[in-house]
Amino acid sequence: MFGTFQDSAIRIEVAVAAADIQRSLVRPECFRQWLWPQTFSEGVPEVLEQGVSFTSHLGTMTLYHQVNQISDHRCRLLVAGAVDGFHEWQWGDGWVQSRLEGVSLLPLNLAHTAQLWRLQQFLQQLPANSDAGSL
Repeated sequence: MFGTFQDSAIRIEVAVAAADIQRSLVRPECFRQWLWPQTFSEGVPEVLEQGVSFTSHLGTMTLYHQVNQISDHRCRLLVAGAVDGFHEWQWGDGWVQSRLEGVSLLPLNLAHTAQLWRLQQFLQQLPANSDAGSL
């Protein structure tokens, strides 16, 4: 992989429950909405599980994802392609934190910031006291 090693860690506050954040991060039906115009391969299960692999595209860039670890408050994805590294999410009631490390030619901090801003906007549009349902 060509590029430079980059890392970015961002934590934001959001006025939603941890279950709503979890749903937005581990259910493709949700993350497809806030990560638009990024597109994802078909066949991703209804809820991400450890070992699941999928592909995403943003313009001509391709990213390969593999769920490395997942729990009630954490999800870690290994990534390859346009970025070689990992993307880790942690969350709780009222906050979400994301850490991205990898080698890339792309400006990862800019893309990472935009991604968290989009997630924050998506979460703020959820109805108050929404029922995220069981995962």
